[in-house]
Amino acid sequence: MQIGTWRAPQSAGGSSEEQLVSFAAARPARVLVLPAWFDEANKLRRFTIEVMRRLDGAGIDSFLPDLPGCNESLSPLDRQTLADWRTAAGEASRQFDATHVLAIRAGALIAPPELPGWRYAPLSGAKQLRAMIRARTIAAREAGQEERSETLMDAGRSEGLALAGWQIGATMFRELESAEPEASEIQAEIAQATLGGPGLWLRAEPDDDAAQADALAAIIALALGDRR
Repeated sequence: MQIGTWRAPQSAGGSSEEQLVSFAAARPARVLVLPAWFDEANKLRRFTIEVMRRLDGAGIDSFLPDLPGCNESLSPLDRQTLADWRTAAGEASRQFDATHVLAIRAGALIAPPELPGWRYAPLSGAKQLRAMIRARTIAAREAGQEERSETLMDAGRSEGLALAGWQIGATMFRELESAEPEASEIQAEIAQATLGGPGLWLRAEPDDDAAQADALAAIIALALGDRR
């Protein structure tokens, strides 16, 4: 495993240095990994790395780039938009000479449409928002406060909103409300049921599941058998 950086494009021009985790040995099959977002990113980070580790063992390169505004990024998250992240994903696929894409959960919303690959348990932007809004209202109730989903949605649309520690800007918030993964004949959907057991994003704390990581990596490795 290598930890390095890559140059992500900025909407105002120029680029920013973002973190990159990769398993790369100049092999023919090269998978761009677009991870889950926001609170789900925390819960699925180790699982994502474990899938990449298994792909490496199967002779497949993989690349996990941080998007601007995420993790160690110095770019403010509240200034990012879905259009910015789609541009960044496309640039990452070019920089890494990706042959395929693995988009996890909401990562499917920005998967480069020209790349064949897989969408693991893809998630719409509206469902991502609803889950995070619900988590915030529950946390507020437990703290003796009352927050209404409708009020939070209105605030998000006009001013942006902090959800699970992530400051989402108004533009991205509005984009997420209607964002759906694009229809694709070259990116196959992998349902959670195919891996067995409930999704790790449903657990209260970040966790891993070796059997599920094995299953997801095996699907990809089998499909890429003739490219290794």
